[in-house]
Amino acid sequence: MIDRWRLFANLATLANALLGVGAVLYVLAGNPLWAMFLIAAAIAFDGLDGMLSRRSSGPPTSFGRYADSVADAISFGLAPAFLIAVHTADTNLWSPWATWALLLGGLYFAAAVARLTYFTFRGFERGYFLGVPSPQAALAIVVALLFHAQPAFQTVQPLAVLIGTAVVATMMVAPVPYPKIRRGSPLRWPMVLTGVATAVALTVLQFRPATGTLAYLIALGASYSMLIGVAVYYFVGPFTVDRGSTSEASGE
Repeated sequence: MIDRWRLFANLATLANALLGVGAVLYVLAGNPLWAMFLIAAAIAFDGLDGMLSRRSSGPPTSFGRYADSVADAISFGLAPAFLIAVHTADTNLWSPWATWALLLGGLYFAAAVARLTYFTFRGFERGYFLGVPSPQAALAIVVALLFHAQPAFQTVQPLAVLIGTAVVATMMVAPVPYPKIRRGSPLRWPMVLTGVATAVALTVLQFRPATGTLAYLIALGASYSMLIGVAVYYFVGPFTVDRGSTSEASGE
């Protein structure tokens, strides 16, 4: 008999992967805001995958773990790497940094694949992540781009984006524990609010509101909330980890 929860979890994983592919295509089409929106949607499906998997009566399967890591590599590795490397707006500002953007985009993707490979074959046994999980890394890249690339709430700063990329890539493979956001986690509700802020910011920005308008201010406020949420996870998260916990489900 087919375990319906496991089936639904696999469908959520598939949706995650397809959204990642769509994000890459939107980057290539010159629409990074839509790409960011699809990455955020993929993060939601990645979380849904875990929730559905934990409802299953059977143990996690190797197939689910492998499929989840492949989907995450696309949505949270490849798609952000394209956002880092490909810039069709502000080309005069980005052209001097084009080679560095390609190199650091490649570095980010390599770090994401490395951490996902470790998670797939060994890290899944832990009840916490070792290194920043790829969805949170992708969200940090989105925040950096919102403030310093598109729509550049502060200023267009290629160097700031590239330094941030190098830091995030390093933190993905650094042996620092980070919590899984599950029921009972002290960061559960802060991360839920971060997810809501992400949805609001990226939805409003699709309409490209003019600077100073109410819609623009809503998107700006939501983006600052995203920034705070990411900072809380990165800097507070390691202190909330129970190192004695064991994994309950596959996937980041």
